[in-house]
Amino acid sequence: MMTAIFVFLKTELGHANDVAADIVDNVEYVSEVYSTSGQYDLLAKFQLPKDMDIGSFVTRQVQTRPHIRDSFTVITFSPFLPSKG
Repeated sequence: MMTAIFVFLKTELGHANDVAADIVDNVEYVSEVYSTSGQYDLLAKFQLPKDMDIGSFVTRQVQTRPHIRDSFTVITFSPFLPSKG
């Protein structure tokens, strides 16, 4: 079983595409990364093992990537899934 988390990322000016490519290529458990408008530049979705420490993952594996200035993490629970049929 996995836990989905979403991390909004603010990047240094002109580096959003570089950060997105770096995360997709180099950070384990990434599911997808989207460009966004507004306060943050990117939204990254990660699927983490249930027993993984989310805080350690974000602070060690995501926030430390080059050209990231700020982040905001949303932890999810109880997903609503489409019915099969």
